Amino acid sequence: MDLIGTRMVSDGKTARQLFEEVMANPARRKFGFGEKLAIVNVDFQQAYTRIDRFATAYETDPRQIDHANTISRLARERGMPVVWTRVAYKDDAGDAGVWGTRTDTPDSLQNIKYESERHQYDERCDIQPDDLQYTKRMPSAFFETPLASYLVWHKVDTVVVTGGSTSGCVRATAVDALSHGYRTIVPIETCADKHESYHFANLTDLQLKYADVEPVQAVIDWLEAR
Repeated sequence: MDLIGTRMVSDGKTARQLFEEVMANPARRKFGFGEKLAIVNVDFQQAYTRIDRFATAYETDPRQIDHANTISRLARERGMPVVWTRVAYKDDAGDAGVWGTRTDTPDSLQNIKYESERHQYDERCDIQPDDLQYTKRMPSAFFETPLASYLVWHKVDTVVVTGGSTSGCVRATAVDALSHGYRTIVPIETCADKHESYHFANLTDLQLKYADVEPVQAVIDWLEAR
């Protein structure tokens, strides 16, 4: 039988190798930038960024937060919105839903409590008074949050997603951004995950399906040209 489709490939390549091949030989047309973007910085909170303090934290590019700060500053200077999200739950974790049922240790997701050290933004984040800040409960920055209406009010057509984890909340936010009709950009150096396989596998999938995965310099160049 002649096959038109593809049986699942198993070629021994690492997730990083596949990512590099996809990026070197793009097979899809880019979504591109529109006219006005928003920077959505996902979960730059100490639970996930302070590898010197919390077992749940992770680091990929040591300059991740610097890069997010740079594009946030450039967007802000051009009157484009900047958003910061984080995760926390009430004391009994009753608002974590089924997501909070798989483990129950001091490090568990549902045990990030409001105003705790794990809930606090990393002090390296350059958050300004007019940036939108809110606490979310689920992976996507869109789910049951003010984000969708905020972007509509600001007449945004492009969403730039940074933060962590690449395989979790960044991916969920990017997929939802596309689903809401936004051109979606994921700057490589601004994302982090616990393992390079998770990181690069999800960047590859985002690039092929849901977003333009770009060097952060591409976002900087676009903003500086505005």
